Amino acid sequence: MSARSLAIQVLARVRATDAYLNVVLDTMLSESPLKDSRDTALVTELAYGAARRQLALDYAISRFADRKLDSMEDRVLAALRIGAYQIFHTRIPARAAVAETVQALKDLGVARAAGFVNAILRRLAELPGPPLPPESDIAEYLSIRESHPKWLVERWLRHFGRERAESMLVADNQTPPIVVRVNTAKVTRESLLSQLREVGLEVQPTSVSPVGITLPPVGRLEDVYGYSEGLWQVQDEAAQLVGVYGAIPETARVWDACAAPGGKSCHLAEVHEVVATDLHANKLPKIQAEAKRLGLTERLKAVAHDATVPLPEDLGEFHAVLVDAPCSGLGTLRRHPELRYRRKEEDIGRLAALQRRILENCQEVVPPGGLLVYAVCTTEPQEGQDQVEMFLRSHPEWTSEPPVLPGLKLPLNQAWLRTLPGPEGWDGFFAARLRKLY
Repeated sequence: MSARSLAIQVLARVRATDAYLNVVLDTMLSESPLKDSRDTALVTELAYGAARRQLALDYAISRFADRKLDSMEDRVLAALRIGAYQIFHTRIPARAAVAETVQALKDLGVARAAGFVNAILRRLAELPGPPLPPESDIAEYLSIRESHPKWLVERWLRHFGRERAESMLVADNQTPPIVVRVNTAKVTRESLLSQLREVGLEVQPTSVSPVGITLPPVGRLEDVYGYSEGLWQVQDEAAQLVGVYGAIPETARVWDACAAPGGKSCHLAEVHEVVATDLHANKLPKIQAEAKRLGLTERLKAVAHDATVPLPEDLGEFHAVLVDAPCSGLGTLRRHPELRYRRKEEDIGRLAALQRRILENCQEVVPPGGLLVYAVCTTEPQEGQDQVEMFLRSHPEWTSEPPVLPGLKLPLNQAWLRTLPGPEGWDGFFAARLRKLY
């Protein structure tokens, strides 16, 4: 199968099943591996690029299509998007982009639509650039230009102002760097940096996280030095900062209440005894497998549990709780571009209500003097700062207490950790470190 055929299949399956793009891409690359690593890179670029730019691509395609995009067969629409993406956003010559995309569709057995796709792509190739709405409606203009739903653009303009909102939108359409967290139970960052450089990798320490390393493009991560030895785990720098910011005392026994996919559980287990729970039992094997790879199984126990109901007494007592709550995920749109089109504005209030239930339940477990770290991977104040302020107003026995970390300059907003998508290269996270006084 050609790179373009596979990319069409990936986007078609994502649309048909509402699955995550990264999961579908990894699955299909393993089912139909490509011989040349450059083809694998092209599939990834086309699938993610077309997903990130979907609204703008659809805006352009709709100018020449004689039918509604929603009525098109999955592979036909995927081919149009992938062809348009190549024309507007890559250095591939337009003639080659059109011809190869049409051929890929034929190779998939959809020759009946080849003429239709060819005609539209050839019209797009004649344009000087991607068409855009007028700038008089700035939210509509940015929504199409940067392919984010208009309701989200309007919220970001309101919350963050034009300059920051625009930088967030632009950042969401960039390929994120590959960042790993050093497994400090096995190696120091300085030592791992040296070892990775010795095998020829141009690696750099992360700018703020004391345990992060940025890798160059490397192909299959499983083939990179240190993976099989359990010396590192993939984790965005902003997610690493949640664990650093928590500054949980080394002697504390910790409950990670909403643990999947397990990056923060493993980060904690480098130092602490951790019980990692998640509502979805099918997600626990991945946490356990990562803990085994990292050599942390003795300190990490994974259990199925609903964080909105009391914790079974047989799991013991805890000195600290991490609530990495289910959220809208709007801080991770560069990694999960399809999420921006699925998320609805009303989801934010629904998720905030769920977060309140989880927070109220989990705080009961913390003894006087103990800590609770609340975190969400979203840009929304309703799920972050507003959530915590409401909790503190109704719980006078709790206070917000930022960590004392000499030599580290964390991105704090008042006492809270706050990262946003933008030129800093981070995902969007919010975290609050709370102390139970009595």
